Amino acid sequence: MRMVDIIEKKRDGKELSTEEIQFFVKGYTEGTIPDYQAASLLMAIYFQDMTERERTDLTLAMVESGDTIDLSLIEGIKCDKHSTGGVGDKVTLCLSPMVAACGVPVAKMSGRGLGHTGGTIDKLESIPGFQVELTSEQFIQQVNDIKMAVVSQSGNLTPADKKIYALRDVTGTVPSIPLIASSIMSKKIASGADAIVLDVKVGEGAFMKTVKEAEELAHAMVTIGNRVGRKTIAILSDMSQPLGYAVGNALEVKEAIDVLKGEGPEDVKELCLTLGSYMVFLSGKAPSIEKAREMLKDVLNSGKGLETFKAFIKAQGGNTAIVDHPKLLPQAKYKIEIPAEQSGYIKKIVANEIGVAAMLLGAGRETKDSSIDLSVGIVLNKKVGDFVEKGETLATIYSNKENIEEIKEKIYSNILVINDKVDKPALIKGIIAE
Repeated sequence: MRMVDIIEKKRDGKELSTEEIQFFVKGYTEGTIPDYQAASLLMAIYFQDMTERERTDLTLAMVESGDTIDLSLIEGIKCDKHSTGGVGDKVTLCLSPMVAACGVPVAKMSGRGLGHTGGTIDKLESIPGFQVELTSEQFIQQVNDIKMAVVSQSGNLTPADKKIYALRDVTGTVPSIPLIASSIMSKKIASGADAIVLDVKVGEGAFMKTVKEAEELAHAMVTIGNRVGRKTIAILSDMSQPLGYAVGNALEVKEAIDVLKGEGPEDVKELCLTLGSYMVFLSGKAPSIEKAREMLKDVLNSGKGLETFKAFIKAQGGNTAIVDHPKLLPQAKYKIEIPAEQSGYIKKIVANEIGVAAMLLGAGRETKDSSIDLSVGIVLNKKVGDFVEKGETLATIYSNKENIEEIKEKIYSNILVINDKVDKPALIKGIIAE
């Protein structure tokens, strides 16, 4: 088998065989296929697309390129959630204990963030003492004991995906549905979950800017998941404005705790209830989506979700006192309120630009080697559709820098206030099942 023949076949719009896809993934991972040939095939896929069978074969070849996690010693149907990423997305922090409190095992591996703010692991590291690494035995035992654990991705999971993604990043082939779908699903499948709920973001602050694009990606991932025997469903959710109010690591931990206390932003709470309903249903713990939602509401109202969160923090070495005393989380030196320059209704809050402002404060990473400041960020005071009085606080900046004029300007220029009343955007844009 020759790589050039595979490139020409896909260039001409023909379907690659399972063996040809496996040959490419194995050869590129091992280094016998050079970057220039791999890049050529990725560009051919970008233009010619792949069939459902090809997408599934590519995903499985990437799974088989490295280690897979065996969760068979964990009792019950393991359910995982994956978000395609957005600004202020702290959902894992509050959703996981809610679902775990319903008896669903959540064995989660998360990453660090690159971009606006840290990933779930960075956010958890803002909890004093919290350990993000466990042995396989500790991980499995903890999930059996308290129904949840969240650890840093480690080991040799999907090395093919890491190598292919790095090449896509520098060859203009990132926005390709088959390549995005296989990249995300290979990691989820290698991580061992039985059921997967996907939160596909759509809007200004998301990779997919339109509902049509998000639906296409969601369909691709749901199809792959179900073809390989994982119960998979996708929720399309709004990312035209930041999720919740807080953007920044310790600030988002505090907001997640507020949600578990039955308080916090309505959009975060609603997204947790929606995603969680499908996780509980797919796990077999509820006979219907409606019953699953009732169970999750009970978990919030009774405080069981908050107790599970405390047990989770304690099990991984963190200080549980942060739940009742959030000032024990990292604190920024300066707190600067940004007043509205005019009265009116909030028409637009450009999510990705608010994320960039948080990153400029130090809440995120420009490169994978950038250091991160867990204490800084931005807390919005309003959402799209809200009324604001001139002089009222639009947002609060938490900073360790004195000079933040550039960040103030970025906030003002990306929150649009108009005179006419504005409708609030729908949070849930669609649900995609096989």
